[in-house]
Amino acid sequence: MRRDEALEIILATKVIAVIRMSDTEKLAKVAEAIKQGGVQAIEVTMTTPAALEIIASMSKKKTAGVLVGAGTVLDPETAVQAVHAGADFIVSPILNVEMIQVCRRYDVFVAPGAFTPTEIVSAWEKGADVVKVFPATSVGPKYFKDLKGPLPQIRLMPTGGVSLENAREFIASGACCVAIGTALLDKKAIESGNWSVLTEKARALIESLK
Repeated sequence: MRRDEALEIILATKVIAVIRMSDTEKLAKVAEAIKQGGVQAIEVTMTTPAALEIIASMSKKKTAGVLVGAGTVLDPETAVQAVHAGADFIVSPILNVEMIQVCRRYDVFVAPGAFTPTEIVSAWEKGADVVKVFPATSVGPKYFKDLKGPLPQIRLMPTGGVSLENAREFIASGACCVAIGTALLDKKAIESGNWSVLTEKARALIESLK
């Protein structure tokens, strides 16, 4: 999917679901369950065993409107591999300029990580579509409100510490979207195959962000 199309979907839904699991069959069911709740962007972290194979499998089987991306991408080489595997977007906890350049070359959405105002502006100037502020656990929503004062043009996404309860506050404070993992993807529900729980959590999250 083209960069601008992925950006449009992420800005519209305001959520990227971060998944760390190696069971591809369950992962596909998780993706479908949260999609039914309105979450359309799914990030598979590169710390997941066989992450590239999972991304490739999901990319081939995904339904229309679903984005499958790679997270925890630390270098341009891994970004290229993820893109070739079918990733619609790339997310990183760090700022690697060459990685951004690779994504621009392939017309793929990229969200590099940054924390300080200087790092955030640098990531934006180098071509980030969205700047991942990590770890947001350490600063909370107020940090985003403080940043948007002098940096209103920069799209910010908190990662770490985002919950169903505070996601709305992050958006209200200036974030364009949030990345959320365990708070959305109930482990017990996944283990038991209770997919409706995930759908309801996703739906509640999407509704709260409206």
